[in-house]
Amino acid sequence: MKKIFFLFGVVILAAGFNTDKKPTIFSIGDSTMCDYDDKYLNGFGGDNYPIRGWMQMMPQFFTTDVKISNMARSGRSTKSFRDEGIWKKTIEQVTTGDYVFIMFGPNDEKADTARHTDPATTYRENIMNYVKETRSKGAYPVLFTSICRRKFDKAGKLFPDTFDPYVQEVRTIAREMNVPLIDINAKSRALMQQYGPEESKKLYVYIEPGLFTKLPNGKKDDTHLCVRGATEVAKLASEGLKEIHSPLATYLK
Repeated sequence: MKKIFFLFGVVILAAGFNTDKKPTIFSIGDSTMCDYDDKYLNGFGGDNYPIRGWMQMMPQFFTTDVKISNMARSGRSTKSFRDEGIWKKTIEQVTTGDYVFIMFGPNDEKADTARHTDPATTYRENIMNYVKETRSKGAYPVLFTSICRRKFDKAGKLFPDTFDPYVQEVRTIAREMNVPLIDINAKSRALMQQYGPEESKKLYVYIEPGLFTKLPNGKKDDTHLCVRGATEVAKLASEGLKEIHSPLATYLK
């Protein structure tokens, strides 16, 4: 697109200048963030299987002036997301003025060599590289800590997450690199604590026996969110955008 501007009587022709460009939010992360399509849902648990990633629920909080491209994938770590080429596909699409939401951690603690990273070394380096490469495209990174797991002690208090060292590292990187941070781990922990040991099951994938033919005994999943839980976490993320005074907050409904 070409636009003509008049400055002090001089005609300026700007090729490729587009003030109408809608910002795109690219999100990179794991199964708690990703989209689940019908093929996955039907193949995994039958019709209407309730699992959702929180970023899958974000469009309802934004106006149509923002595009969302959820590139998060189930089971990925900061290492495997890059090694499998998903990051390359993502960063090639990122342009000036876009945003990249970054959230990894639980899979980085896995023992397998395809995914494992050390929080203070390889994980730290990977997160920093995602930030640097995002900025090199003229785009804006936003760091997110991972959502908490639902695990209560006998007193009704949430246990610390096993991936807490990765959460702490994200907070450190955000300070050191001056990257906006939305602390979803802290926010989700407060939310789960508010719901309590029993009511909080309604936010995760808890399925009664007999509801799905492929799950005759039901399922208890304290890591992944159901529709309600993913929507609640997406709401926390949208509130976080307001708290950090992100320009994206102007696009929230």
